[in-house]
Amino acid sequence: MFFNTDFLRNDEIFLDLQETREGDPAKQLVDSYSFRICLSSNNTEVGGCSFRVGNTQSSFFRGNIGYGVDEAHRGNYYSGKACLLLFDLARKHGMNYLYITCNPDNIASRKNCEYAGGVLIAVVDLPTDTDMYEKGERCKCVYRYDLVT
Repeated sequence: MFFNTDFLRNDEIFLDLQETREGDPAKQLVDSYSFRICLSSNNTEVGGCSFRVGNTQSSFFRGNIGYGVDEAHRGNYYSGKACLLLFDLARKHGMNYLYITCNPDNIASRKNCEYAGGVLIAVVDLPTDTDMYEKGERCKCVYRYDLVT
């Protein structure tokens, strides 16, 4: 089940829904949302993000939230601010916690994870049967976010 996402906004940014995808339990793929990250002041797109609903082994390694910000707009914590908005969507889906992962050498992403209140719980080796491993990635920093208030 997918929710209306019009509430994913604050004074600085809003998340513009682009797509929803139903998961495939046989492949441990969960339902997901994809968004554009836009400035509230003038609707300028500054990047994108996605939210994967629920927790599986796949979402542990991949994370429940993915993001990217266009180079011209980096340094403003737009990814971290988008994550904070997505936490409300995760709560609507009944999630008590979620994970965001990043490559250990991606300092900007690690700063965004910390900005959004994540706790680094581990640096884990990726399973060799994942597409991330096939693309050359070997490990991920795993940040946990407790969503119960």
